[in-house]
Order: sequence, then structure tokens, then C-alpha cells
Amino acid sequence: MVFALKGVRVPHRKHTADCKPVRMPIPKTVQIPLSMHIGAPATCLVKVGEHIDVGQKIAESSGFVSAPIHSSVSGTVKSIGAVQLIGGKTVETVVIEADGMQTLSPSVTPPAITDYDSFIAAVRESGSVGLGGASFPTAVKLAVKGRPLDAIVINGAECEPYITSDTRTMLDRKEGIFAGIELLQKYLAPKSIIFGIEKNKPACIAALKDGMPEGVKIKALPSVYPQGGEKVLIYHTTGRTVPVGKLPIDVGCVVLNCTTLASIGAYLQTGMPLVSKCVTVAGGAVAEQQNVIVPIGTSMADVFAFCGGLKHEPAKVLYGGPMMGISVPDISLPIMKNTNAILALTEQESALPKTTACIRCGSCTNTCPFGLAPAAIARAYQAKDAAQLEALSVNACMECGCCSYICPANRPLVQTNRLSKAFLKDIKAKEDK
Repeated sequence: MVFALKGVRVPHRKHTADCKPVRMPIPKTVQIPLSMHIGAPATCLVKVGEHIDVGQKIAESSGFVSAPIHSSVSGTVKSIGAVQLIGGKTVETVVIEADGMQTLSPSVTPPAITDYDSFIAAVRESGSVGLGGASFPTAVKLAVKGRPLDAIVINGAECEPYITSDTRTMLDRKEGIFAGIELLQKYLAPKSIIFGIEKNKPACIAALKDGMPEGVKIKALPSVYPQGGEKVLIYHTTGRTVPVGKLPIDVGCVVLNCTTLASIGAYLQTGMPLVSKCVTVAGGAVAEQQNVIVPIGTSMADVFAFCGGLKHEPAKVLYGGPMMGISVPDISLPIMKNTNAILALTEQESALPKTTACIRCGSCTNTCPFGLAPAAIARAYQAKDAAQLEALSVNACMECGCCSYICPANRPLVQTNRLSKAFLKDIKAKEDK
């Protein structure tokens, strides 16, 4: 696998970097999916008609890789049912009619932490997941007892265009970050903690140097996308390479997003679980681009309305950034735990260029952080050659989109990689029957 000096230089478009987050009013209703994380969906704990308070647990984690879910508003459970989210996935969802009172649940109290086990239990109870977009349950990631832990890498790269919610965390919530770091040092005892931040965020670097706990190294990184990719970040901060099919802990590392860390720090100090999210609202179709603190479960439509509405019908709406974000068919869908941005893009911002024949230039391979050969993968997929797709290590693709971005023929290479991975998964499932 190759990481060094790979990737692409994308336009930053960080128009909201100086916009301090504004807290939006409580919406009339929230719809909270019970699967906002990788792993098993949470199990519902409430009933229709039941009164709910802010911070109350409404769904319990149902497996080791899972996370509990809490209410972002006080009010009454209006309905519980299946809702189709992006990608056609149907998820059990709790709809709560807010009463506007924001009454706190009695359960919102700082947890008692005395050792490693109680620390991990508290992180689990916080409902924390990877807030950079990955949504992997944080307690599972930190459950590394008995395994060598050489480095915890804190991800402050935020390399996607438009998105600045992590930037605002580093500028506005550094006390939560510092509190989280001190607990990591105390209960996980890593040999080192490295905070990786792209060089295009000098204000963040300066802010975090002021008061950073001892023993933490801040590393300024080149502004090259996808710098924030977990395996890429590990390489550029520690020099270690995570092999295909392995996890960061297999090379002695754990990676935490900076907003995830700040949320853990805040929970351990206040007892308030993850019930709101700072979301960058941007794109040429948005009347007032800004960062907004949004109760989880709020519809995208309500968030756009708070930002002055849409100036005109957007050509495309995305959860996340333009490189790895997911197109949204309906703005009634909710803000979830891992929603770090919603973009409403104009035709000019989102129009796809005309695709032409591959010219065999090799640009896709030259920019792929993992040294994959997307053009060859596309040919193997077209031939439905599973053995060749395996040999080309298509499952190592993290779908960053560098190949499609750099391709002079505008081939849909990352989309083909995604289809290739799904094809291989289906083949293996049939073989296992």
C-alpha cells in the first residue's frame, strides 16, 4: 500500500470557517433513526404516547458493535416505525413531538469513572460514534485492553471541501478536547498522542497549542485530500502502514475524530449524551451559509429554513462533502449523529462533466492513496471477473473519489469500485451457501 504524497488538491471552499456555530430553535418534531452507527441497530426502549426528556435513552445498544441512542428534545413519542433512509436502507425510527420545554432527564449526570472498565462503559453510555462520518461506535474502538497501544491519533484534518464543523470544534470546544485527552492518557496510557491538523488551519493549530496537555504532539499536515482518511492519517503521523484487511489497532494505533473526542469530554463532565451536532450548512443554493448546532433528528428542511431557506431549487443535496458525501433524494430526512455537513449545490457546482473513453494515462493510480489501479478494476468489473477484482485488491478502496476527480476522461471510477465491492460480496455470499 502506498500513501506518501498521494491524493489530490481540491478547492477548499471553506466559506464558513469563521462562522461560529449558532444554535437553532427546537423543531416541532424530530425523527430519530435507531441505527446511526456501524453495527447492530439499537433496540427501542420507548412506546407511542410516552413522555420523553432531553438526554433520555430511547434505544439500547443491542450488541458489542452498537451504540445507545438518546432523545434530543423533550416531548411525546408520536410514532415508531420503519423509515427509508439514504441508499434505500429501512430503519426503525422514533418520531417525537417536541413540547419546547427541553426538560432534562434525571439520567443526565456525570458518570463515575474510577478505572479503565468504567471509562469504556461511560463512553458507551454517551452514545458516541465516529463523528467525522464513519459512525463506528467509539467505545468499541477504545476497547483495546491487553493490546499494545503505541499511538492515539486525533483527526483534525477536515480535508473535504466546504465542511468546517471540525474546525469550529477545534476553535470553540478545545476544553472538551483537552478533557478527553487527559482521560485517554489516564485510562488507555498510549505511548504517544498525535493531533494531526492540515496546514490550512493555522488558527486551529495556534488555539490548540495554548493549553494542550503535556505529551501531545500537534503535527501540521499537507493540505492534500484525503488527508483525513484513517489509514492515510496514520501513515502521515506515525509512518505506519495498516495492511489490507487489518485495523489500526493491528499496528498499535487508534484514530479519533476531534469532534468525537470533544463530545466524549463534554459527556464525562456533564453527563449529557450525544443529542446535538454542529453541522456545516453550505452550497450555492443556501441563502445563509453557516455552522448550526442542530438537535439530532431534525429534518434537513428545518435546518435549511433556519438558514434563510434555499435561494432556488438545488441541483443536488448531499449529506457530507462533495468528495465522499451521499446524495439525498428528500430533504425531509433527518440530521443524524454522523452528519457533519449538508450541502445544497447549484447546477454549476454539481453538474457532471461528459464522460469519454479511458486514455490509459494512469492518473487514477498515481493519485490513489492506496496505489490501486481503478482503470483495471473497471475493466475487471465490466468482465465480471471476480478473481481479477480480488487480485486488484478492490476491497481496499475507501471510496475517497480521488480517481474520479483526477480522471481527464471523467470516468465514474469510484462508483465502479463501489459496485465491484458489492459484486464481490454477493459472489462470496453465494459461495458460502
